[in-house]
Amino acid sequence: MNYKLPNKLRTTVVGSYPYFPEALKAFQLRRRGDRGPEYESLVREATRKAIMDYLEAGIDILADGEQRREDMAVFFAEELEGFEISEPVRIFDNVYFRKPVIVSKIAWRHEILVDDWRYASSLAAGRPMKVTLTGPYTMYSWSFDKFYGDMRRAILDMAEAFRREIEALVRAGATFIQIDEPALSTRAEKKDVLIAGEAFEIMLGGLSNVKRITHICYGKMERLFPEILDFPIDQYDFETKNRNYELLDVLKEYSFDKELALGVIDVHTSRIEPVEEIMDGIARGLELLPPEKLYVKPDCGLKRLKREIALAKLKNMVEAARRVREELA
Repeated sequence: MNYKLPNKLRTTVVGSYPYFPEALKAFQLRRRGDRGPEYESLVREATRKAIMDYLEAGIDILADGEQRREDMAVFFAEELEGFEISEPVRIFDNVYFRKPVIVSKIAWRHEILVDDWRYASSLAAGRPMKVTLTGPYTMYSWSFDKFYGDMRRAILDMAEAFRREIEALVRAGATFIQIDEPALSTRAEKKDVLIAGEAFEIMLGGLSNVKRITHICYGKMERLFPEILDFPIDQYDFETKNRNYELLDVLKEYSFDKELALGVIDVHTSRIEPVEEIMDGIARGLELLPPEKLYVKPDCGLKRLKREIALAKLKNMVEAARRVREELA
């Protein structure tokens, strides 16, 4: 089935969706080292349900809901060469986290996402299925380094590993590749931005017929400029709603003219934004870019929301985009 994407104000999601009971059970099996038929069946059913919700909401460019990933860093660390996973580490109060530990040279050893992308695409009713990967800067920032002692070397090795995975995805037919780098905006020293730029060049440089995307959120994003504009990126996916669209003023300073995926839904609140409020946010984006370059999406992944809240937010977002398109026609 071929789906005709609108030519302006396309709607999309960042990646994650609230976990279904099947995903939670799959996580338990995975922690015990059981990745047999039951595990795969549970992951696929959770993925199917996430995609059905996206389709019900009317999203144009989908993701698989990341129902296989309990943690965005640990998941990839378990699949790459060079990592071990720590015992639970206390972060605060009674919150614990299993942290990746780099113990040897990082390398790609097998396809990680290709089968999931193929399966998700088979359910997408002709819509594009975006692939999301946790970026090497974030992977390093959220890991213990017991091998390299050199952030740049570790990040670039990780970028080489991800390049292998991206090449496998592109060969399979993926055309929307998104690198998630939430940690980059939390420190954002210039040297860090430059290292991240090198990593992006390794991962995405020279790719053709692929929409190259990066998602960054909840930090000092203004510190990333102007260097981030030199990354081999076609579409920048930023959190903006949560901070009242302040980042748009920064983008105007630098005459931003690439594609922008504009966050118009706050994922840190269960409040369901009214359609008219979302339309106002889209209008702010249109002060910066023409509608052909503006994508409409939540600030970040939706996994921390209740399913019914996430779905209601998405439905209002899609309706807001539809109404603004009509006004522009």
